[in-house]
Amino acid sequence: MSAAASFRVEKDLLGTLEVPAEAYYGIQTLRAVHNFRLSGVPLAHYPKLVVGLAMVKQASADANRELGHLSAAKHTAISTACARIIQGEFHEQFVVDMIQGGAGTSTNMNANEVIANIALEAMGHEKGEYQYLHPNNDVNMAQSTNDAYPTAIRLGLLLGHDSLLTALDKLIQSLAAKGLAFGHVLKMGRTQLQDAVPMTLGQEFRAFATTLGEDLQHLKLLAPTLLTEVNLGGTAIGTGINADPKYQALAVKRLAIISGHPLTPAADLIEATSDMGAFVLFSGMLKRTAVKLSKICNDLRLLSSGPRTGINEINLPPRQPGSSIMPGKVNPVIPEAVNQVAFEVIGNDLALTMAAEGGQLQLNVMEPLIAYKIFDSIRLLTRAMDMLRELCIDGISANEAHCRALMENSIGLITALNPYIGYENATRIAKLALDSGRGVLELVREEQLLDDAELAEILRPENMIAPRLVPLQA
Repeated sequence: MSAAASFRVEKDLLGTLEVPAEAYYGIQTLRAVHNFRLSGVPLAHYPKLVVGLAMVKQASADANRELGHLSAAKHTAISTACARIIQGEFHEQFVVDMIQGGAGTSTNMNANEVIANIALEAMGHEKGEYQYLHPNNDVNMAQSTNDAYPTAIRLGLLLGHDSLLTALDKLIQSLAAKGLAFGHVLKMGRTQLQDAVPMTLGQEFRAFATTLGEDLQHLKLLAPTLLTEVNLGGTAIGTGINADPKYQALAVKRLAIISGHPLTPAADLIEATSDMGAFVLFSGMLKRTAVKLSKICNDLRLLSSGPRTGINEINLPPRQPGSSIMPGKVNPVIPEAVNQVAFEVIGNDLALTMAAEGGQLQLNVMEPLIAYKIFDSIRLLTRAMDMLRELCIDGISANEAHCRALMENSIGLITALNPYIGYENATRIAKLALDSGRGVLELVREEQLLDDAELAEILRPENMIAPRLVPLQA
């Protein structure tokens, strides 16, 4: 300790540094903090990643104890330290930036040092007295960053993706509820921003629910398929150097029990140490969901546009004044924010893809960026979907009369009459309506092509929004 007792001196390969006395991290973590002032996002920002790291260290200690390589006292101290981190303590000590050089070594050492110093205190020693329990020799026993770190990332994703699935499922249910509520609201469908054929507002919202439901099912299947195979035990490059021959099977078995997830050892540890394909595919699925969310938000903004000069078929809940200069203006701020989250997730996927491609030989040194971007995408999407549901979807109302009026005044309505009056008549009426500004129904009645009873039957919602072929009478 220094004279002021506010620092302790620690030593590594490069020399010595004064580490804050209260810090549970050590010299290697401190060097990383000095070196990597990049994103400003520390490991602690993603609690499930921190928990994943602690679980890996716990499983490794259990395996090493069972194999007789770790003393009972050290094992107990390490286990207790890991358990406290898993329960949420000491997360603020995980201070390394998510973007870092060294293929995650700084992250691994941050975990090793914090666990070692918690353990040392439990054993009655001072922080930094590594002669009694060492971050590398004991906490990192039979491990390398190159197997502990990617295993922790996979585990962190498995532990954390449930919140994403829950948010997505709740959003789907909210959209489906609106689909049911709006099932009777007849409106005009549109293609290429032009009038198409009639539908109901309920069908439109049910389609939103269906498209996101597809992604929910894919995400439920992808995580267990892609993330449960781990390379723990491969150590530096997958050969398992410095690990007991029995270590891999024991460590992975213990990790599965600790985490509650069915983790299995990778079949080819050399391949698993360098391959980032699972993260690429999982991120791609997150991107797909983001793209769909953004498209839905585009539609919501269009359908609510106006209110006097736009489509104005639905009303979004007003959340804040929309302008500093235009009184009375209210903007669709919630869908706009979700759009921006989607763009961020799409960008994350591109960055992750480039990082996965950027590996060389037996390791991918860009894995910190991969971890950062995939955890960021999950966090952003989860928050965005909760926000969209709570502050927008649940409060949407329909302008039913306006929807009906737009449909009945649309040239597109002629498509519904086509089987009854013939294509030639339909084309002529459509052109006349466009040229004169008069309504399609008005012109059909005027020319007595159909009587009011026939029109009423044709225009019944259930006859316009589902398959119904009535051959033209000769």
